[in-house]
Formats: sequence, C-alpha cells, structure tokens
Amino acid sequence: QVQLVESGGGLVQAGGSLRLSCAASGRTLSSYVMGWFRQAPGKEREFVAAITRRSGSTFYADSVKGRFTISRDNAKNTMYLQMSTLKSEDTAVYYCAASTGWGIRTLSLSQYNYWGQGTQVTVSS
Repeated sequence: QVQLVESGGGLVQAGGSLRLSCAASGRTLSSYVMGWFRQAPGKEREFVAAITRRSGSTFYADSVKGRFTISRDNAKNTMYLQMSTLKSEDTAVYYCAASTGWGIRTLSLSQYNYWGQGTQVTVSS
C-alpha cells in the first residue's frame, strides 16, 4: 500500500497563491489515479481535482476550474496542487488521495483507497 503526506498549506490573503504537495511512500505513485479533496468546517468532504496515472488527463470541480492546477511527478513520487486567485470559500483542510480505480471523472470519494492526513488552507478576506 501507499502512504501519503500533504504539505504546503497555510494562511494566505484572498487573491493569493499556494502550492500543495503530496509525497508518497511505500509504493510508486504511478500505480494510482490521484486526487485532491477538501473539507470545510461543517461540510462534507468534496472533490477538487484528479489526474490520471501518466498525467494524460486532468479533471476539476467547477468551483476551482481555471484557478487550480493538478500535476504529478512520478519520478519524485509527488503530486501537486497549484492554487491561484484564492477565495475565502477555498478555506478547508485539503487531502490527497490515491485510487486503484479508473476513470477520473467517475471515481467516487469511496473509491479512493488511500488518504493523507490533510493540510489546512486558510484564505483571509
């Protein structure tokens, strides 16, 4: 199995940028579809973005499309989420996740097999 550790969260002003990283260990990242999710206080965990095993395709939630970019470097066993033009509503704990499934547009949250512990992103207005 794979272990995932997120980093890069913090406090940023609205309109600013952050880059999150997700480092994997235990198994090569290229074996998995990878995704980013987030959970705001009092809300359910929601999908943010996903990327196929060889970075051929990406998929985004409408709320982040055009502002966030997901990428991965399989040689470094690391995935990234570049977040720009941040808004207060982006405030949440961000989680990376790995799935043995297929089809980044149709994978449900429950089909992601491995999860990191999360990193807090706070956007001040």
